[in-house]
Amino acid sequence: MKVCGKVHKYGDNVDTDVIIPARYLNSADPKELASHCMEDIDVDFVKNVSQGDIMVAEQNFGCGSSREHAPIAIKASGISCVIASTFARIFYRNAINIGLPILECDEAAHAIEAGDEVEIDFDTGLISDKTKNLTFQAQPFPDFIKDIINEGGLLNSIKNK
Repeated sequence: MKVCGKVHKYGDNVDTDVIIPARYLNSADPKELASHCMEDIDVDFVKNVSQGDIMVAEQNFGCGSSREHAPIAIKASGISCVIASTFARIFYRNAINIGLPILECDEAAHAIEAGDEVEIDFDTGLISDKTKNLTFQAQPFPDFIKDIINEGGLLNSIKNK
């Protein structure tokens, strides 16, 4: 499976309270959460994001609380994949559980810039920055994680087996 989209770029230590501010956690509706995604660090994110776009960040993306609201907000906003140098472990697991593809690739996270057009091949882990004509290699997902993502999350994967 491949995705291609425009990059929204962030730095280090983007925590879950910035991804979806706590004042909006009274809703579990993905569309409502998406309407406030990233607003405390990127007020224009929700206006500029398009279906299939890609989020890129650096170290420790998703640190902070263990709530699933953060990856839900990102996925519901239209982001097709998050690439980062590293992810907070609980965010990594929550993202997979809700079917949001995420890839760790330090080289890509530093080289790719906001607005670049990036293509990702989930089967091979190949990340191609079409704007700069650069390629990067991330670890491809094992088959069981591919299945979870393709089913839209862990619960759907379990239900459909």
